[in-house]
Amino acid sequence: MKKNVLALITLAALAGTSSLALAQASDGVLTVATIGEPPTLDVMQTPTDIVLTIDQHIFETLYTYDAQWKSVPLLAADMPTLSEDGLTYRIPLREGVKFHDGSDFDAKDVTASLKRWMAINSKGKQVAEIVDSLTEDGDHAVVIKLKSRYAPLLATLSQASVILPSEKIADTLTEFVGTGPYALKERKPDQYIQLVRFEDYTSPEGEVSNYAGKREAIAKEIRFVPVPDANTRVEGLISGQFDYADSLPVSAYERVEQSDSAKPVIFKDAGWASMNMNMKEGLLVKKELRQAVQAALNPNDMMLAAFSDDRFFSVDASIFPESSFWHTEAGVERYGEGDPEAAAKLLEAGGYDGTPLRLMTSRQYEFHYKIGEVAKAYLEAAGFKVDLQVVDWATLTTRRADPKEWDIFITHSNFPGDPTTINTITDTYPGWYVSEQKAKAVAAYMDATTDDAKKAAWEGIQTVIYDDAPLYKVGNFNAVSGLANGVDGYEPTYWPHFWNVSPKK
Repeated sequence: MKKNVLALITLAALAGTSSLALAQASDGVLTVATIGEPPTLDVMQTPTDIVLTIDQHIFETLYTYDAQWKSVPLLAADMPTLSEDGLTYRIPLREGVKFHDGSDFDAKDVTASLKRWMAINSKGKQVAEIVDSLTEDGDHAVVIKLKSRYAPLLATLSQASVILPSEKIADTLTEFVGTGPYALKERKPDQYIQLVRFEDYTSPEGEVSNYAGKREAIAKEIRFVPVPDANTRVEGLISGQFDYADSLPVSAYERVEQSDSAKPVIFKDAGWASMNMNMKEGLLVKKELRQAVQAALNPNDMMLAAFSDDRFFSVDASIFPESSFWHTEAGVERYGEGDPEAAAKLLEAGGYDGTPLRLMTSRQYEFHYKIGEVAKAYLEAAGFKVDLQVVDWATLTTRRADPKEWDIFITHSNFPGDPTTINTITDTYPGWYVSEQKAKAVAAYMDATTDDAKKAAWEGIQTVIYDDAPLYKVGNFNAVSGLANGVDGYEPTYWPHFWNVSPKK
């Protein structure tokens, strides 16, 4: 007994939390160890993963993502009705939905919330540029009129564009009131965020599919506890202090698996690693040299070095994984085992003069560094001279903004709900991918109004990406987390959620 008490006190000290906060993992309560303290609960201001993970229990959007990352209704009652010209969206709203303060959800709340989102959120600001008007159509519908067609509209409305009571909206939120299955009860910074079941919650209908479908607040309480140290999250999970531990190192997989108290959870295709190329200045302004990089590399060897075991990664030339609606092999070129002869021919065609290729990576993401080491070996085998520059992540993000400083940098991303929101497609993202054929392909996508038309247009974009070679997709990686034995109903998702989850008894 003394050992258990001592372990609890020690763990609380390591995690920067109170022992009281950690002791709440009991019947009816889920205690979730997160990677740290969220900077805010205003997801419109800061739509980072940690904020989205917590906020999705409190707030809801008009649409959300199903298992294929397609946008489906959440607070909306149905998919929008589009005008023939594709510029007017009429969105019906669910009736009988209440906010945590007891007020009724209606169209006024939607227009007020979306106007705030378009004023302060980065993606909302992009939408604002093409919105002609946003109006209410009675109490249970809104109408959005666009200046030009914008295919990603529903995808952008599926993330961070949360609906608040119109009376609570302010430049700086002081009350965090939503329509979600859980309401905020208390926040103690660096200790815990306590959510409690919203008894008057009205769930959407339908089969559970990623974030879509029925939502039930089974646990009476969820406590999100910030635990920045990954090893502390592992030990807290194994000792029984946490019901769920997020973002565990792959090296902890066996330790959790061999414990008697918890099991590891793999979320497949959590994200993808890429090598982004500088198209503005330096060696790689020449397409032949970018294509030589593509031809030279072996993605399987890079991912194996980075993640050690194929349980934790997959190699797929499609930019989106097989589980995604956007998965396609269209346009794939120069992706496979590494072809030094083909790469050498492209080097010759591009007039390569032996200037070192500056490959920038960071050890703060160890898998970035390991990818860089293997990439260096393959590029040198193809005939490049390589200057592998290992810097901290802050330096990398600063340096990549200057086109004179680098040729390739290594990074990773999640899979967005809409393909045109991939960072590299943006003209101003480091790498400065600008080409006439990309502009035409993206314009065709923006003009699409149906899923089939969007899919066909995306195939055109991926084909152009492989030809222009602004980046090299290395592979998909899986995320590891941990779940206490006895917790039922948890299904892995990119932003972990805990409705439909039963606490251990």
